Amino acid sequence: MNESLGFAHFLSHTDGVARVVLGLLLIGSVVSWYLVISKGVHIVRMNRRSQRFLKIFWDAPNLEAVASEIRNNGTPEPFSHLLHHGFTALDHLGRRQETSSLVDAGPPDEMLTRALRRSIDEDKSRLEFGQTFLATVASSAPFVGLLGTVWGIYHALMVIGMTGQSSLDKVAGPVGEALIMTGIGLAVAIPAAIAYNSFARATRNTLAKLNSFAYDVHNFLATGIKASPPRDNARATSDKVASLARVQGGAR
Repeated sequence: MNESLGFAHFLSHTDGVARVVLGLLLIGSVVSWYLVISKGVHIVRMNRRSQRFLKIFWDAPNLEAVASEIRNNGTPEPFSHLLHHGFTALDHLGRRQETSSLVDAGPPDEMLTRALRRSIDEDKSRLEFGQTFLATVASSAPFVGLLGTVWGIYHALMVIGMTGQSSLDKVAGPVGEALIMTGIGLAVAIPAAIAYNSFARATRNTLAKLNSFAYDVHNFLATGIKASPPRDNARATSDKVASLARVQGGAR
């Protein structure tokens, strides 16, 4: 007897355990793809806004120009958010000196450092949102799918044993259908693993730039003087080599 086999046939013969496993994999896949799309769009927009703000920061002549930019456009990305915390710390220091508060929050330099560090911690928490879920799906989905496969094979063998039909054509169909669960688990886990690694790398890069920027902000707020904007390493190396060559030529 020819029997139509496939995923639809497998679904029609699943029990409650297999359906729960499929439901878990479906939920993991839907949420993972939502995080992939939403975080991907957010990172692209954040990078564009960060580049725009950093250009404004390095071109600004004084503190007031940067503060005006933040007041007008808010803090939609980590770098302006860091500077906003720095301005808030300065404002708090000014009020404390005016009122001569008895509550001593520490030296001004230490207060500013704490404010900048708090801003970085907040941005780190926002940047890492959803990554734990992606890591969980990437590591657990294959095993959840394997559980469904094992249960499906057991269920299929029980049916075969009850019917007494143990020929290869009778066994291969149900067992092959049960292996679909492992394939579904891998299909859910692989995109989640790729997305997690990509987002983790983007987060590390952003935090590294943010920590470096925090030193410039600290110096800017403490002295009102900005350091030189960072340049590309290859270009900086080329400039150094050219400068050294000019010095050596002059010496000869």
